[in-house]
Amino acid sequence: MLLSRSHRIGYVVKRYPRFSETFIVNEILAHEASGVEIDIFSLRPPVDTHFQDSISRVRAGVTYLPHRSLRGADLWEALEDAGRTLPGFWQSLELARGEDAETVYQAALLALEAQRKGITHLHAHFASSPASVAALAARFARIPFSFTAHAKDIFHESVEPADLRRKLESATAAITVSDYNVQFLRREYGPAAANVRRIYNGLDLTRFGFDAPLERPRRIVTVGRLVEKKGFAVLIDACALLACGGVSFHCEIIGSGLEEAQLRARIDQLGLSNCVTLPGSRPQNEIIRHIQSAAVFAAPCIEAEDGNRDGLPTVLLEAMALGTPCVSTPVTGIPEIVRDGETGLMVPQQEPAALATAMARLLDSPALQVDLAGRARRTIEQEFDIHRNAAQLRSMFHGADTLIQAN
Repeated sequence: MLLSRSHRIGYVVKRYPRFSETFIVNEILAHEASGVEIDIFSLRPPVDTHFQDSISRVRAGVTYLPHRSLRGADLWEALEDAGRTLPGFWQSLELARGEDAETVYQAALLALEAQRKGITHLHAHFASSPASVAALAARFARIPFSFTAHAKDIFHESVEPADLRRKLESATAAITVSDYNVQFLRREYGPAAANVRRIYNGLDLTRFGFDAPLERPRRIVTVGRLVEKKGFAVLIDACALLACGGVSFHCEIIGSGLEEAQLRARIDQLGLSNCVTLPGSRPQNEIIRHIQSAAVFAAPCIEAEDGNRDGLPTVLLEAMALGTPCVSTPVTGIPEIVRDGETGLMVPQQEPAALATAMARLLDSPALQVDLAGRARRTIEQEFDIHRNAAQLRSMFHGADTLIQAN
């Protein structure tokens, strides 16, 4: 079911734009293509130095909610403004008990902006601070609220179970990005998570044309933030095994992040500087070219020591759509798309030898590359088309809005 043009959705995110969060941009663009009006509310300004070109196609305006150096006078001014403008505000303020001052302040400002702009529904990406602010603002403004939970906001050691349970209970709709996440939330949170629904992140497949991996150079590529959960240290160790075995290859680890110095040191220590490179972050059009010119895409994801892990890496979906055969690990929802021997190769996490064996197998078998790539593309077309998946999300918005109106 499509939302009518009278509906206006407010997207609440922590930072916008973010280089690594193309899935949010994809979703917004799909909504806009369907005729839905979107407004973006960001709790923080951007800090990245590079941005994806798809951001330039977003029509929605961005409102940055103030957050730094909050003074008591600013808070009271926002509350008094909300009290004058929003019916029943002072009664609903009781719901803010236990929240920090900044969350209450931003929620009051967001509720005022929602009323001013005619927002009919708030949707937060991530069950952390964006969902906290959106949930409270929705109560202040008396409009429905939903959120999408991803990975860190579910699994990280910093997640407060009581807080996440309250959000699951108060949301008119809760979405997450894999069946694994749905099962985890229902197991951990019981009835509060009974209505959580899986809607996969999607891709605009017109931007990710398939090219069968015929006569690809012996190149391995991976893309992502240089952080522990991506497993890039494991990939470097696997490359060392390939080099020791006389395998001809070149590996690119594209991205930037906290572990860059550590990974460069590991490459130097293992004598791999001639065959493993870290070219830094790149815009998406360049990333597409890098992926589509490789024989192997490696996503050796791991569960980090702090519990953080990937949900379902968007770049893995992109590689499958583009026709590059993938090797990955059974972390969270990845086995839902990388089915061993069917749509890719699967190896245990934290096992460089198994990863090296799988990558060598692909490098040495062009026929296997073509077979896996073709089936992977069909899977992406069937389950990860952004326009179809965004329509499912809008259907949930409509159902939530109808439920609120009925009550």
